[in-house]
Amino acid sequence: MAGVGSAVRRLYLSVYNWVVFFGWAQVLYYAILTLLQSGHEGVYDAVERPLQFAQTAAVMEILHGLVGLVRSPISATLPQIGSRLFLTWGILWSFPETHSNVLVTSLVISWSITEIIRYSFFGMKETLGFAPSWLLWLRYSTFMVLYPTGISSEVGLIYLALPYMKASEKYCLRMPNKWNFSYDYMYTSILALAIYIPGSPHMFGYMLSQRKKALSKAKTA
Repeated sequence: MAGVGSAVRRLYLSVYNWVVFFGWAQVLYYAILTLLQSGHEGVYDAVERPLQFAQTAAVMEILHGLVGLVRSPISATLPQIGSRLFLTWGILWSFPETHSNVLVTSLVISWSITEIIRYSFFGMKETLGFAPSWLLWLRYSTFMVLYPTGISSEVGLIYLALPYMKASEKYCLRMPNKWNFSYDYMYTSILALAIYIPGSPHMFGYMLSQRKKALSKAKTA
């Protein structure tokens, strides 16, 4: 029974990783095609559906960690996926005024290249039992460029959306109301920006340590 359970686990994770890989490949393809044909202003409209699908599918990774399907620590997975979902739905989908900004293009390209490499790496490991050394190197090296560009784009887009949050009061709850409670979405977003200050260097340091561990293990294998 243990062997059957292991096979089912590998089959499920293989399918999951390759499906999301193709989602991110579609995002990158449409982003570059639109960028070359009509400029950065139309990139978001071109990638919206596949971006929402691929990024929202990452919620499953939290569940994978919780039930023990994968060894990734929830402490590292949750904040990264949470911030991505906040950008995807809480900023880009909620405030169309941000769509034409060039930061959307840098965000989408940074995210999609990162995830194409990551999902193909794990897809090959689950499907074939190994990943080639060049893919291992890409998995643990490209973040040194793509993480700063992605994070900078995230922070910039949240900041750009703040005036539209204030003007529209979207997702805000004003007094008086039956709950006797007030909520301002803009202040939540400002808090999210503040979390990036300690959170980004911490995550970058964590990925550097993971890189050292993974590449050292590959050399001794």
